[in-house]
Amino acid sequence: MRTFYADLHIHIGRTSAGRPVKITAARDLTFENIAKECATRKGIDIAGVIDCGSPAVMQDIDALVDSGEMVELPSGGLRYRGSTTIVLGCELETVEEDGSASHHISYFAHRDQLEVFVGFLRRLVTNLDLSSQRCRAPARDLLRMATAAGGVFVPAHAFTPHKSPYGSCGRRLSEMFGDGGTTHLAALELGLSADSHLADRIGELKELTLLSNSDAHSLPKIAREYNLLWLEEASFQEVVRALRRERGRKVMANYGLDPRLGKYHRTFCLQCEQIAHADPPAILCPVCGGERIVKGVLDRIAEIADYAEPRPPGHRPRYNYQVPLQFLPGIGAVSLGRLLNRFGTEMNVLHGTDRGELELVVGKKLADLIVQAREGALPLLAGGGGRYGKAVADGSDTQISMGW
Repeated sequence: MRTFYADLHIHIGRTSAGRPVKITAARDLTFENIAKECATRKGIDIAGVIDCGSPAVMQDIDALVDSGEMVELPSGGLRYRGSTTIVLGCELETVEEDGSASHHISYFAHRDQLEVFVGFLRRLVTNLDLSSQRCRAPARDLLRMATAAGGVFVPAHAFTPHKSPYGSCGRRLSEMFGDGGTTHLAALELGLSADSHLADRIGELKELTLLSNSDAHSLPKIAREYNLLWLEEASFQEVVRALRRERGRKVMANYGLDPRLGKYHRTFCLQCEQIAHADPPAILCPVCGGERIVKGVLDRIAEIADYAEPRPPGHRPRYNYQVPLQFLPGIGAVSLGRLLNRFGTEMNVLHGTDRGELELVVGKKLADLIVQAREGALPLLAGGGGRYGKAVADGSDTQISMGW
């Protein structure tokens, strides 16, 4: 048994032939490039690629397996060049009876299971080639289909104000999945504007494993949030055991942005374009009193919480705040290249180096900044309404590039 780094929410921008999959994602974000980036630069051992239900993407996957670049593991997943394991996922938008919509990810061990699932979707999804398409079914029906095909089911970015279970659908998961329905979920994904401390103010989540994933729309954004897993090997079967906390497998730690850096952390007024700084919940603009707002994740959780303070269950791992290297002011392509040439991968830079080693490569100022980010010690200003938060460096506000 040992530790593995996992980012289980990565989008595909284009196929190898240049066909669009995720319209808002980078063109070089192909299935193969994701595997290569995780293996050679990021140091991610397990990558969940969540646009694998696209028939055009499935052709790319088949070609990589046929060429020997990837090997399908008996215990599930595709091993890329003996290094990173890819878990096959499919993100879809579901619609409840009241018209509210949310996103969910289904993960599968093998290609044939994914093909069965896609067969279920053909009558429910208009354009399967594109990412995160609307499925003409409620979440509980999609859960049944994923389970019937042999997959596991995870609600995505669960608290964001747009298309999430808590942010845009209801006050409780039980409203979507029925009493006891959460027992059939493999885990819950927090999203960039939330952390486990906020989630643990909601009682029904006490039995669920929480995930922090990147939701990357470009190669550099892979692993801006990730998870540390305790497994026997990097495979689908072992990941599922960790999510269910079976046979000693588990999520040992979550690594992610301080929620204040997320672009939906606080309520934002669409009229005066101000981010709320008053005590949550802000359900009206505290500046102009306007009702045209984008409700922040912190404000939504304060509105629906069972507890004033988090009540984490005994199995909940530590949530570690850090800012990824590319998002730090002063870390450009040259500095990043030096760090990767010396230490191999970003995971090594973030977790396996001390301040002295960093100083030898990038100097004292940048080394201090990396250590501050690693330790969650950078002062921050909260984001909201689609605007990312800010890190305060050298006594001034410095906008961190947190874009997709």
